[in-house]
Amino acid sequence: MRQDFTTILMEFEKKVIPLARESNIAYFDATISGKDEDFRRVADLEVKMSKIYADKTTFAKLREIRASGHIVDALLKRQLDLLYLAFLEKQLDEHRLEAIIRLQNKLENAFTTFRAKVNGKSYTDNEIDQTLRSSLDENELRTVWTASKDIGQHVAHDVIRLVKLRNSAARELGFANYHSMKLELEEQDPEEIARLFDELDGLTCDAFAQLKREMDAILAAKYNCSVEQLMPWHYQNRFFQQAPAIYDVDLDAFYRSENLVELAVRYFAGLNLPIDDLIERSDLFEKEGKYQHAYCTDIDREGDVRVVCNIVPTHGWMNTMLHEYGHAVYDKFNDRTLPWLLREPSHTFTTEAIAMLFGRQAANPRWLRSIAGIPAEESNKLTEQLRKSLRLEQLVFSRWVQVMYRFETSLYQQPDQDLDTLWWKLVGRYQMIRRPEGRPAPDWASKIHIALYPAYYHNYMMGELLASQLHHYICTEVIRHGDTANESYAGRSDVGVWLRDKVFSVGRSVHWKDMITSAVGEALTPKYYARQFVEQPML
Repeated sequence: MRQDFTTILMEFEKKVIPLARESNIAYFDATISGKDEDFRRVADLEVKMSKIYADKTTFAKLREIRASGHIVDALLKRQLDLLYLAFLEKQLDEHRLEAIIRLQNKLENAFTTFRAKVNGKSYTDNEIDQTLRSSLDENELRTVWTASKDIGQHVAHDVIRLVKLRNSAARELGFANYHSMKLELEEQDPEEIARLFDELDGLTCDAFAQLKREMDAILAAKYNCSVEQLMPWHYQNRFFQQAPAIYDVDLDAFYRSENLVELAVRYFAGLNLPIDDLIERSDLFEKEGKYQHAYCTDIDREGDVRVVCNIVPTHGWMNTMLHEYGHAVYDKFNDRTLPWLLREPSHTFTTEAIAMLFGRQAANPRWLRSIAGIPAEESNKLTEQLRKSLRLEQLVFSRWVQVMYRFETSLYQQPDQDLDTLWWKLVGRYQMIRRPEGRPAPDWASKIHIALYPAYYHNYMMGELLASQLHHYICTEVIRHGDTANESYAGRSDVGVWLRDKVFSVGRSVHWKDMITSAVGEALTPKYYARQFVEQPML
């Protein structure tokens, strides 16, 4: 059995490693160009890759070897488990599998090239965001917000069709639906995730409601309307997934004259996690037709890691740069003595945790002082407001993730229900935002993750929980001062060393639960997140 599996592994790596590199480069190129032919090439390569995983003879052998229990070597057994799960997802009818890939590719192209239009003028996402943050004109706010949702009407039908295709595939493999299948194949228990989100709801509900009342009073005065007249476009974000500026601090002002790339390079260099080589391979500024969001991709698991951004000098993009290069250093500093299959982050949410750990620094007064060069007197005066802003940001985001997680769960359980009403019901419950009167549009479909990154969004929240847990451990056990409110790790190479040794280099060699317990001495828990952002007021 050991010899059989070693042979399977060698043949798998021979085929998949070069194809994965080619596919990752093709995707990077397509999201930069936005060209139809580039996206077709991505789809062709993905179909080719899927056929490797769909091989039924290989899967039957993997199942037999796994059931035998004869593979006892830890690294071999881990590779067997991961390979089995990866092959299981693709054990579908070949035509159905290809149909899913082609439809996903069509939707990816639609989102990449979409630009909102107002009175004949095209708006980038950055321009939409800037207008929602800065305008006081009711008509302009409503018009621009509405235009940003137009993509939903173009893609909603295909998204539902894709959901049904995914569900059909999942049922073919013996799962209730695609959402629960995806969690299980990613080594997560759907019931555990549900309990965790119920616990988070209970932890954040009252604190958010209190802040929402404060927020609404400030926004009503700002927009010269009553609290009852506040609409989604008054919250300065397309989805109210980021907090509006309600405190007496303009975070964007710190970055308007700064070079965000240089700040990120300086910060990571001080952690002994240099990113100069990664910057050179990345594509960081706006272009016509380019993907408007941000992502990090590990091209080859050998150090070729790239980031895509659309930087403008704002706090949001500084946060995003630190976030994406958090992903990037996780990938860059993998242990290359590990087998290729294990040279990945321990889990999706563990790399999100690192990204969020660093992204939070963009509003940290000590980081602003030591990296962005804000005078100490000024940053000290702003400390309370910055802490309050971060707390508000976290609570707003936590409620938004509740909407996404619960909508997706219900979407895959009942794709034929009234999804427009479901969306606004959840927005009302968890974000306390009113549905615009008489609006029947599929606003849920304008969120790119619902179409292209299914059963993923909950990992952002789990990442926030782990980020707080890692932060607490770093402050108390690595830096050893316990000042969790202010620490930014700037210039602390020992923090970078600890992350490389205890998190990055572990890769997928062990289950994510074991990695966390080994690194911080306890299982994943929301208590440090609650302590940081809910239980204690940030005074």
